[in-house]
Amino acid sequence: MINAGELRAGTTVERNGQLWEVLSFEHIKLGRGTAVVRTRLRNLDTGSVTEETFRPEERFPRARIEKVDVQYLYRDGEQYVVMESQTFDQFPLDPGQFGDAARYVRESDHLFVLRHEGRVLGVELPIAVELEVVETEPGFRGDTATGASKPATLSTGLVVDAPLFVEVGDTLKVDTRSGKYLERVQ
Repeated sequence: MINAGELRAGTTVERNGQLWEVLSFEHIKLGRGTAVVRTRLRNLDTGSVTEETFRPEERFPRARIEKVDVQYLYRDGEQYVVMESQTFDQFPLDPGQFGDAARYVRESDHLFVLRHEGRVLGVELPIAVELEVVETEPGFRGDTATGASKPATLSTGLVVDAPLFVEVGDTLKVDTRSGKYLERVQ
């Protein structure tokens, strides 16, 4: 069990038979009253987001989320086929379960599948991935003083704003949380 006062972003709890992920939390001490915890929660079944306020002593069962290392193999129609790294079992994931990962992963890349009691909740990507630039406009010398950027299309179809010196064939490191360019890989 976990107290509402111990909730943190990323924590998953069970409430009313459903799984909820804490997106943000704030401890608030009211003038003469007691403290409260204001949270934003996302329902892992429906994806809906709600804001709720709890007393710090309220208790919830903590959900045990299993993290399984998998390798993305290929796309089969609408399904994304992955293989567990330990058992070599292959299984498909729906687009809803795979989420934004399709923008960042290539065949044979590793990621984590999140499961609760055998049911797949979604996938977790590494913080940054390296992708090759397949299309971008040529940059001009002397334009770098302004810190200008240009769109660059990467091997997965993701378009990021990259500095003017980036060319086709370069490998870029991209943040999977924000989708932004981090650096050019040498």
